[in-house]
Amino acid sequence: MVASISVPGQAHWSSKAAFVLAAVGSAVGLGNLWRFPSEAGANGGGAFVLIYILCVALIGAPLLLAETLIGRHGQRSTVGSAKLLARQSNASSGWAALAVIGMIANYLILTFYSVVAGWVLYFIWTSGADVARTVAAGQPFAGAYADLTIDQVRQQMPDLFADPVKMSIAHFIFAAATTFVVARGVKGGIEVAATWLMPAFFVLLLGITVYAGITGDFAAAVAFLFTPDFERALQPQVLNSALGQAFFSLSLGGGAMVAYGAYASRDTNLGQTSGLISAADTSVAIIAGLAIFPIVFSVGLTPDAGPTLMFQTLPAAFHSMPAGALVAFAFFVLALFAALTSSVSLLEISTAYLVERFKMSRTLAAGLLGGGFFLIGMVSVLSFNVWADHRPLAFVPGFTNANWFDVFDGVTGRILLPLSGLITAVFIGWIADRKLVDEETGLKSGPLLPLWRFLVAWLCPIAVFLILLFGLFPQLIS
Repeated sequence: MVASISVPGQAHWSSKAAFVLAAVGSAVGLGNLWRFPSEAGANGGGAFVLIYILCVALIGAPLLLAETLIGRHGQRSTVGSAKLLARQSNASSGWAALAVIGMIANYLILTFYSVVAGWVLYFIWTSGADVARTVAAGQPFAGAYADLTIDQVRQQMPDLFADPVKMSIAHFIFAAATTFVVARGVKGGIEVAATWLMPAFFVLLLGITVYAGITGDFAAAVAFLFTPDFERALQPQVLNSALGQAFFSLSLGGGAMVAYGAYASRDTNLGQTSGLISAADTSVAIIAGLAIFPIVFSVGLTPDAGPTLMFQTLPAAFHSMPAGALVAFAFFVLALFAALTSSVSLLEISTAYLVERFKMSRTLAAGLLGGGFFLIGMVSVLSFNVWADHRPLAFVPGFTNANWFDVFDGVTGRILLPLSGLITAVFIGWIADRKLVDEETGLKSGPLLPLWRFLVAWLCPIAVFLILLFGLFPQLIS
């Protein structure tokens, strides 16, 4: 048995609570507020939620533990930790490809994630100005955008897309904020941000949920989310969507949990922590559904609005609801907190690698990478306006109608992340030293350790392979 090696000067979380908050912040992102309700709405509500919870328990949580233990054992960057574990397992250093692919994927995700977060910033600006207007008019509990027609409210998103200057400014502000937090380090930046932002996030989310329960159609939302249609639950499209959501919602495949695991202390029980993170992330997603769908149903809108749900459907709903202006502002602030804690983890992966590999200062590494993803992200910005008709991969099946934004999203989500996750599952389940891995899990007694071993060695590789297969060939389940 080979013990993990302590790395001099390696930063660590100040407490288990800080680790959990940072990890939950990484997992909880716009995917919980945007993608989960959209997927649930498009896939039958209760049927999707049931399969999603099962996927988190049987696939997401085991993979999350597998990634975290790689980082905690190695106490290095994602690439360094994977190489160390491979070497100590008498395996090829080529298994570190799981970290290299994940690092590339997450950096590319940052380029368009920052653009989407910029949309959130724009709506914070418009909803904040709306709140100021309603307060000045002596009507603080007015509906959102009361001076606009419902069509004008819905038109805000297309108008933003048509304006590359506004999109660029919002993208820059978010990229700068992300870079600033990461540049300040683990304790001074990432931990401080998570410690303050995540509690505020939960308070805002619960507040909006209570508001939705009082003013919206809460009964309809509960019935929609928790009444499964078992026939539909077995449909391939629903199964695949739930599986994909469980995988992506927990930030798996990109190495974020490997990176954060590297800062975990030796006395942290990774098994318990991974379960807690998975439960928290799933709870946030479901609570987000309970916050959004009562509002959607109360004004007669459909739950399957897809990506427009957050930026068109909800503003239209807030338009006709009491205190809609205040709630709209709170909602987009909530979304910003979720976006920032996730983007920080995405940038930390490549930053830690540059610091370790090239002995750069953290400030320089974060600055270079921050400037880089901002510039690459401008391609996604322009894909909505100046380059709206450009289809860079029109010759590739599945990308025929994809603009640059769709290409970045598709390549990372459908190919790179599942590929990294598949390699991780095979590596931990079959290649890595068994005793070494078992010690890192914290699953010392009872049936949990053999169950986890079975899931990570058998079920996880099959499930992630299916995500990869159906991502590349969606016609197989259409």
